[in-house]
Amino acid sequence: MELWFSECHTPNVKLSIKVDKQLYSAQSDFQRIDVFESQEFGRFLTLDGYMMLTEKDEFIYHEMITHVPMAVHPNPRNVLIIGAGDGGVVRELTQYSQVEHIDLVEIDAMVIDVCKTHLPQTACSFDDPRVHIYYEDGVKFIRSCENKYDLIIVDSTDPFGPGEGLFTKEFYGSCFKALHEDGIMVNQHESPFYTEDVAAMQRAHKRIVESFPISYVYQAHIPTYPSGHWLFGFASKKYHPKHDLRNEAWNKLGIKTRYYNPKLHMGAFSLPTYVEELLRDVE
Repeated sequence: MELWFSECHTPNVKLSIKVDKQLYSAQSDFQRIDVFESQEFGRFLTLDGYMMLTEKDEFIYHEMITHVPMAVHPNPRNVLIIGAGDGGVVRELTQYSQVEHIDLVEIDAMVIDVCKTHLPQTACSFDDPRVHIYYEDGVKFIRSCENKYDLIIVDSTDPFGPGEGLFTKEFYGSCFKALHEDGIMVNQHESPFYTEDVAAMQRAHKRIVESFPISYVYQAHIPTYPSGHWLFGFASKKYHPKHDLRNEAWNKLGIKTRYYNPKLHMGAFSLPTYVEELLRDVE
């Protein structure tokens, strides 16, 4: 007998991965959490049946959501991460010695516990003394923050269920207020390919453009996400993601990556024509 995990990307398209065994399954107060093991993608985490990460391609997502803003901001000392209970963003951030304080706000404590046990490749840096974990709703947490952070990374699930509130105009406005005068916010921006995903992407982009004076979108190829074509949002009060890239300074840090590099950084903001048109429609 063969066991397969399948996720519907549209009513007519689904991704299926052959599973060797299921390592974990439970219902938290917020969502269904499952961990599987596969030959092709290693271990992978799903929430409510949706793919969150696999051991094989998670480095692409975590490097692109972290190193792009870190290579632009000249002195990022205080960082807020919202979501990211798998630990991948924390792992990438803790490579930077100049970062002094990392607040991680994750609504579901069970996600962190499960990842520590079953996905140690990503959940390997939670014990860093600079990391402070808050088990709260990110929307509520950030309402009380003002002029506090250099960088906010919004590593949310999709815009429904527990992650729905992280795609609202109110939330992005709270992020703006929580940042220093030269702060940067980066978020996962959904896919531009399938119709349903396009609508969510455009809604998020419209609200970010209304909240930040500088707002750009960049891309990466992530094989296990819908269509494989994934977008991120870069929003800033001061810094341009390409003009203010500190290429040489970042290289001198000696940060180890497998996907990100400054040349890729520049290219990632060069979007296909159809994506540029989708973004212009809501700007």
